[in-house]
Amino acid sequence: MKHFTATEAKNRFGELLEQAGSEPVAIQKNGRDYRVVLSAEDYERLVSATGGLDSTVKTSLERSMRRWDKLYTALAK
Repeated sequence: MKHFTATEAKNRFGELLEQAGSEPVAIQKNGRDYRVVLSAEDYERLVSATGGLDSTVKTSLERSMRRWDKLYTALAK
């Protein structure tokens, strides 16, 4: 798994997204893994394998999508 610091993730977001297309990418904060970015395909496989989303994961995902929607949309173009 590739690792980015939080600052690297912010400054190299496009690269992070490209990397996450081929393998999960851990974002580290204060030297510890803080979040993991993975491809939509990997996410769907994970959800299917576990029989659905845990409510905490679902809430976190929804919050992320609301917060970063404009950025995700711009980067997808």
